[in-house]
Amino acid sequence: MISNKAGLISIFAKIYLILILSIFSIIQFNITAASKPFKSKNGMVVSANKIASKVGVEILKAGGNAVDAAVAVGFALAVTYPYAGNIGGGGFMVIHLQEGNNTTIDFRERAPFTAYRDMYLDKYGNVIENMSLEGAASVGVPGSVSGLIYALERYGTMKLSKVIQPAIDLADNGWTLESQDAESFYKFLEVFSKYPSSLRIFTNNGVPYKEGDLFKQPELAWTLKQIRDRGLDGFYKGKVSDLFVQQMMDMGGFITHADLEKYEPVEREPIIGSYREYKIISMAPPSSGGIALIQLLNILENFNFEKDEWGSSQYLHRIVEAMKYVFVDRTYHLGDADFYPVPIDDLISKEYAKTIFERIKDNAVPSAEIFTGDSLRYYESTETTHYSVYDNLGNAVSVTTTLNSAFGSKVVVEGAGFLLNNEMNDFSEKPGVSNQFGLLGTDANAIEPGKRMLSSMTPTIVLKDNKPYLILGSPGGSMIITTVLQVLMNCIDFNMNIQEAVDMPRIHHQWMPDKIYFEKFAINKDAMENLVKMGYDFSDMNDRITTIGLVQGIMIDQNNKIIYGASDSRGNGSAEGF
Repeated sequence: MISNKAGLISIFAKIYLILILSIFSIIQFNITAASKPFKSKNGMVVSANKIASKVGVEILKAGGNAVDAAVAVGFALAVTYPYAGNIGGGGFMVIHLQEGNNTTIDFRERAPFTAYRDMYLDKYGNVIENMSLEGAASVGVPGSVSGLIYALERYGTMKLSKVIQPAIDLADNGWTLESQDAESFYKFLEVFSKYPSSLRIFTNNGVPYKEGDLFKQPELAWTLKQIRDRGLDGFYKGKVSDLFVQQMMDMGGFITHADLEKYEPVEREPIIGSYREYKIISMAPPSSGGIALIQLLNILENFNFEKDEWGSSQYLHRIVEAMKYVFVDRTYHLGDADFYPVPIDDLISKEYAKTIFERIKDNAVPSAEIFTGDSLRYYESTETTHYSVYDNLGNAVSVTTTLNSAFGSKVVVEGAGFLLNNEMNDFSEKPGVSNQFGLLGTDANAIEPGKRMLSSMTPTIVLKDNKPYLILGSPGGSMIITTVLQVLMNCIDFNMNIQEAVDMPRIHHQWMPDKIYFEKFAINKDAMENLVKMGYDFSDMNDRITTIGLVQGIMIDQNNKIIYGASDSRGNGSAEGF
């Protein structure tokens, strides 16, 4: 039986969300964008970067499968999308294989072996400002290189030298900066100036880059060549690791050679659920995404939504109330299942969802009055990017990868040319204190040596008649879960095509603070007036934000053998196919 501590609730109720939206600050949402998805017959790659998407398609054209293409895209994004693409971070991959098997690869970062529970607190027990957000002390042991190589060796068909070469060529020869690239570099120029290795990479001999400049990264190319020639040892041992560890020693970081040498990805059983007649395949802990998504869908499955009900006050009320209950469960019960007994079966059960559904009445329930799991059999106890791939054999891959904040820790490894993550901020530094995304934490996500930090990443594949129908995912911190939920429902409940489903405006609620965040056009005047009568507070118009999520999605029409790709109009990515 679950019980909440009143002291924590009172603390939580006082916390105001400091939501970092720099992930999307350079992105403008264009509600008038064309709503027709890109079509192809043989394969599709959708990512947040046009160059990376094209790299993936060329791998498919050369005979590679979806995993080969996904690995190539992952390495390419480390070059062409440094805002979030990485070899110095981590992520999750969900795979549906043509013969019908489903699996996931967890290459989430880990806490260093020298990490400890109160490492970000001062002698008075207060959180040290920015220590887990910026600089070497914020870095978790990166898993991207290990995870991509594992996926390739286990499920791909091509050699590493083939799929990584496009990224090497792009780093060596350079690529032309578009306006949003130059703007993102300039936006973080002040913080880059704290770190000479970073300032040197992201300025043109000290001068800000501008649109149209050629951006070459010879040091990153050298690191990628080490990986090409030596595989895992090219990154986790040898010269690259020496440079990495030296950077840690020079700047007060915690990662050692032992941390790098002993890192391993984990192949995990996916979290599987159902919604209406569809099968949902998503990510297990240490991602909270799969559990939270399926729990939300289980609750909302008890409602029948009419096609013209989208955006109505009743629709919004129901999904918001469901979000509250799911995020309180996330706070108290989700963490790295290798370290904490996460009650997965209870959380994703239809029976538990029915008890939550029965608590959703005609009016809003204040978040402070929502307690978690009264009927469960519990034990006592951005910057991110997504890409989706589908091949002509029926293999589907959904990958979300991250540095956490935009440009991660802001630290580039001197001589190796790659950015490091700041994933340690995703741990609970102290119970009742929120992270950069406003998410609260408890013991389930406390820091421990070698532990993986909790994530909201939600790479998801939806099956219809046991064949891929949707491939979805998004960046956005805590908003990832609710973004994927709404796009999925737009397709299934409201019969939208994938581009319409991705482009429609979105809302978000995460239990604490007790407020609805929403994009322009997400809540019309009449709906807002009705929601106010139900007990929702819209007095703070900071609740209206520029963007929620940045989805890269694929929809497959199995009957007509057509693949539809949609890159979110909020960004500048692309759907590429052939």
